[in-house]
Amino acid sequence: MNLRIAQAQINPTVGDLEGNKKKIINYIKQAQEAGADIVTFPELAVCGYPPEDLLLKPGFLRDTDNALKSIITASKGVTSVIGFADTDDSKVFNAAAVVDDGKLTGIYHKDELPNYGVFDEKRYFFADTRCFVFEKNDFRIAINICEDIWISGSLAERYAAMNNVNIALNISASPFHADKLSVRRQIVASFAERTGAYVCYNNLVGAQDELVFDGGSLVVSPEGKLVGCAKRFEEDLLITDFRVDESNTISVSSPCASELDRLEETYKALVLGTRDYVHKNGFSNVVIGLSGGIDSSLTAAVAVDALGKDHVMGVTMPSQYTSNETHTDAEILAENLGLRLITVPLQSIFAEYLKALEEPFKEGKQGLENENLQARIRGNILMALSNRFGWLVLTTGNKSEMAVGYCTLYGDMAGGFAVIKDVPKMLVYELSEYVNSKNIIIPESVIERPPSAELKPDQKDEDSLPPYAVLDPILQAYVEEDKSPAEIIEMGFDPQIVNEITKLVDRNEYKRRQAPPGVKITPKAFGRDRRLPITNKYLINART
Repeated sequence: MNLRIAQAQINPTVGDLEGNKKKIINYIKQAQEAGADIVTFPELAVCGYPPEDLLLKPGFLRDTDNALKSIITASKGVTSVIGFADTDDSKVFNAAAVVDDGKLTGIYHKDELPNYGVFDEKRYFFADTRCFVFEKNDFRIAINICEDIWISGSLAERYAAMNNVNIALNISASPFHADKLSVRRQIVASFAERTGAYVCYNNLVGAQDELVFDGGSLVVSPEGKLVGCAKRFEEDLLITDFRVDESNTISVSSPCASELDRLEETYKALVLGTRDYVHKNGFSNVVIGLSGGIDSSLTAAVAVDALGKDHVMGVTMPSQYTSNETHTDAEILAENLGLRLITVPLQSIFAEYLKALEEPFKEGKQGLENENLQARIRGNILMALSNRFGWLVLTTGNKSEMAVGYCTLYGDMAGGFAVIKDVPKMLVYELSEYVNSKNIIIPESVIERPPSAELKPDQKDEDSLPPYAVLDPILQAYVEEDKSPAEIIEMGFDPQIVNEITKLVDRNEYKRRQAPPGVKITPKAFGRDRRLPITNKYLINART
């Protein structure tokens, strides 16, 4: 007996019920044309993932149900497993509908609800302890959803092991971060080994706000071996054939997409995250302030790969502190990328501000106000262009700067999307080298020059911060690994530097709370992952 399973790894949009419905129906037809017996779709494919507080709106749930009914009618000639939000007696469930030849034959409700990191499923969903198994072409097939297979000893695992399940169909929405794929593969392999079942793991692809879903759907054998895998960061239809021979042995045939290395997958995540955020929010064009520095250069390269050069505008805003080298590098970068470059000189505007502020500035000691004023003028210029032409402003700050507050509210933080918000500075350098490994796009002088905000004479980042090679590991330990300052000092870092840096991280929560969203690429990003109160004495008091 043979069985052909198609995994439709699709990119839905949260709340676009009509668009998602059409996409699902289209892939059902593709699966039919491919001769599939079963086609699966990712978790909450009908409404998009994560829908967040849309799930609290009764009208949204009714419209989701109506969209599913239309899909059911169109699902003929194949068994479809479709992720959606189900309601029953005022309860909402993360569900999978099993549809056979135009009829709803069953619904499975997710049992294990993740409530950590970026997940808030217990805010919206109820768990259910009823399992679901059906037969197709003499194969016993179990349905489960994402987290159900991540928990060792889960109900889904026990049920599959005890009921002679041949194949587990898992529909998922597992977001990307660096090295997440290897973790995911280990989880799926462990479930397969413990249950003795093949696992067809269908993961969502696409971006939703800060989150990027990288696809990479899997087929894993009961021995835990990878036997099939879909493409990453793009839609795909993974076809797998299961055959049973005379000795009742199952053999599998399935393609496997090429592997991506660490830098390639990270860059693709940034590109997909930027493209989907821009397009799904109704924008066509973006604008970037090009300083001639490495952060804006990498941001521009990502934007061009995501949107095309004709949809990316660069703006250079030289001041009296801008060196000829950085201004020239911005021009060279724009030429290499083929994007339009607009020049708006800053000096005369800055002089008018200082003239207007001359009287009130007579009192008090001079601080950072002149530096921040220049950054805010630049932010105003970019936002004026955005208002005039409908361009979305992409900010260019990296994770290291955001962590310690080395950024200006309403200045370089002003914009609609922060492409490299979760990219530490040392990784910015690596990704820039990756961009240039295919073709020299970013001038080498940009990569080699010591980083500077160029807001005062001869300014360097290291005037205010330790070298990024020292700073980034401290930030990783404190922000991503939740180590205490004392534990970081025990790792061999200078106590004074550790205490200064961790204090800066804590004191700048208010800035990060006002920053635009950006692509998550590390295990713990600011905002959606790491949520600390702005008014907070615990960390500072605990350190002293």
